[in-house]
Amino acid sequence: MALIVQKYGGTSMGNITRIKNVAQRVKRWYDNGHQVVVVVSAMSGETNRLIGLAREISSDPDPREYDQMVCTGEQVSISLLAMALQSLGVDAKSMTGDQVAIHTDDTHTKARIQSIDTDSILSELNAGRVIVVAGFQGIDEHGDVTTLGRGGSDTTGVALAAALKADECQIYTDVDGVYTTDPRVTPKAKKLSKITFEEMLEMASLGSKVLQIRSVEFAGKYQVPLRVLSSFDEGDDGIFDDKFKQTVGTLITADEGDDMERAVISGIAFNRDEAKIVVLGVPDHPGIASAILSPIGRANIEVDMIIQNMSENGVTDFSFTVPRGDFNKAMKILNEQVKDDIGASDVVGTSDVVKVSIVGVGMRSHAGVASKMFETLASQNINLQMISTSEIKVSVLIKEECLEKAVKSLHTAFGLDREDGESKVAG
Repeated sequence: MALIVQKYGGTSMGNITRIKNVAQRVKRWYDNGHQVVVVVSAMSGETNRLIGLAREISSDPDPREYDQMVCTGEQVSISLLAMALQSLGVDAKSMTGDQVAIHTDDTHTKARIQSIDTDSILSELNAGRVIVVAGFQGIDEHGDVTTLGRGGSDTTGVALAAALKADECQIYTDVDGVYTTDPRVTPKAKKLSKITFEEMLEMASLGSKVLQIRSVEFAGKYQVPLRVLSSFDEGDDGIFDDKFKQTVGTLITADEGDDMERAVISGIAFNRDEAKIVVLGVPDHPGIASAILSPIGRANIEVDMIIQNMSENGVTDFSFTVPRGDFNKAMKILNEQVKDDIGASDVVGTSDVVKVSIVGVGMRSHAGVASKMFETLASQNINLQMISTSEIKVSVLIKEECLEKAVKSLHTAFGLDREDGESKVAG
């Protein structure tokens, strides 16, 4: 018998038929003797509907009241799923974040989980019940409901799995696993059977939308085996065997294993939410980077890639990227607050850029990965505007119009579209 935490998103809970399908899937695990905790999101579109109602009342709603209202979508979902399970003969009970005792800080709309009391939920599990928990929500020290931010149900699922020391946390979505890249960009993308926390965190932060970044961070910190599965696949959904092993979906784990060592590159991520800004003719002296970026930071604008050119005649150019939605705001700050103060000659920028990244733990032990990436893109006549690297990833900024060509060529160059799924540096 295993203790399994399953999380189902809004699409999986999108209507009554889908909720009944989820109940059937949960029942199969229950009938096989496993203890099951199910975390669910609000039905697809419900959270947006509630937010829309709040905006009709106020353009800046009170955060406490906003959380009090927006969390109700999950409470509808848990009751409906518990009813569906009961109709199948499964002893099921729904619980809110408050009833589970998911304690958070008091930062409304983006609270962080501080602790979870597991006594009540373990008591229910030991009594033979399936527990259906409302994702996305908790309670602060004042007794007020808090929410964890959009996508927070993933974090709820992983946090519960960590607290309960579950054998596995399964995230059911509308895709059947993590792919080497977006199949919509290249049909040759392959589903990965396994990927490390480190790689998944990089891919999530670099644009992959399969999992919420916070949930991957949580899983890595507490070493929770995490699996991505589809809630729409019919038939075998990978019931654990006697050794608690499963082959479906994608397992996210700390274990690199021998097969992971052979894979130089595990995936290619890309992010369209990029804009590039260049501050021209900047005096080259200590403190200039701070003078440029501090006002940007105070405006709560995140900076990603940064490059400072070599100085000529005491001046240089300073380039960096920001989210595309913050581009105009950042340009205004630089032109009105920074440019004249630091003596820059001009501020220019563009939003027709994308970031493309290769990710893989195998890069630690293989030389020539970055050069192969650059050679591949050069062969496609793709110019690199900016470059950044870490131990297991290389990212480049290119023109948006080159995105599909870049991803497809890199996918082929590193062997990711081969049937054996092993990436390579050369040959």
